[in-house]
Amino acid sequence: MFFHVILATGCNLQCRYCFGESLDDFDEDFSDTLEVDYSLSRKVTYDVGLLRDFCSKDPNCVLTFYGGEPLTQLESLRQIMDNVVPKLYMLQTNGLLLDKLEPVYVNRFHTLLVSIDGEEYLTDFYRGKGVFRKVLENLKLVKQNGFKGELIARVTVMEQTDIYKQIRFLLENPEFSFSSIHWQLNAGFWGNDYPRRNFKKWSETSYIPGVKALVDFWVDTMEQKGQVLKLYPILGIAYSLLHNEEVNFLRCGGGWINYAIQTDGYILACPTMWGMSNHYLGHITDSHPLKLGKVFVNQLPCSDCEILNMCGGRCYYANITQRWSVNAYKEICLTVKALVDNVSMQLPRIKQLISAGRICLSDFDYIKYNGAEIIP
Repeated sequence: MFFHVILATGCNLQCRYCFGESLDDFDEDFSDTLEVDYSLSRKVTYDVGLLRDFCSKDPNCVLTFYGGEPLTQLESLRQIMDNVVPKLYMLQTNGLLLDKLEPVYVNRFHTLLVSIDGEEYLTDFYRGKGVFRKVLENLKLVKQNGFKGELIARVTVMEQTDIYKQIRFLLENPEFSFSSIHWQLNAGFWGNDYPRRNFKKWSETSYIPGVKALVDFWVDTMEQKGQVLKLYPILGIAYSLLHNEEVNFLRCGGGWINYAIQTDGYILACPTMWGMSNHYLGHITDSHPLKLGKVFVNQLPCSDCEILNMCGGRCYYANITQRWSVNAYKEICLTVKALVDNVSMQLPRIKQLISAGRICLSDFDYIKYNGAEIIP
């Protein structure tokens, strides 16, 4: 099992698509069906021994530190890594405090997922002036200090983003390139943002054409260089198509193989749902990691969708909270269908490259449920 260990509910940044939208969404409450504990501690309050005992019951336990910003709680992180021995450790971070964590800890991570949104002007527009340079400096530092694991760029995408241009930049930036990239659409997560945005026009005229260009580039790279780039949304869909894999679960693994442990030890299907007490699935004191409840997206409109067996429902949090209208959600669904369709159209070409020995089927393998989005 994979577990996101929430070390902090707070963050040291005030990004436009998170902090900024939360201010605009301040007066928008959840529905009456959601019970939210707003008094949840900002840092871990349970005994680390409980986490050690919980994790020890699963020989394949993977722990991913998450927040807020997990590196704002360095002592808790060190204490857990000193006392809990999972199969793998991973970290999702904004990257600003990586230089504060000693290499002896950084180098134990199998995977670092670092938030960066593309070129300097765009990253700093979304995340704050100087963020891009500081993140790059810290990434160079951890590499110099011996980090050998997978380094994934976590890209948040909204209307200011040219998806094709920014993903190409992160792959080819001469200063620093990432081994893997995933992106997440900032869509359907807030209650007040849709009317003030231009999501429909942008998705139709920029994002969907950009995704097509990116898929074409991805397959061109296979043909020209014999390399299958780890662009997770494209890679994950192609893997499923090549293996005739149908899914009836969330592609992130949320609520069936990927869970979150919040700061008080309660377990949820998704780390973004912290505090939603009527969706708790247990507590580390008395739950077995291999016997947790399962959740699926099985309500309308997802249950009637022709690509549910490829999409899995996109996002459990979005389905539970229903922050956008039905018609607005349909616009998000069109972006997912476009991504799936564009990868599907390239499948004959991919199979031909495999048959010709230019690439191998195993080149599409990846560690699933590592926090990288397959359905943005």
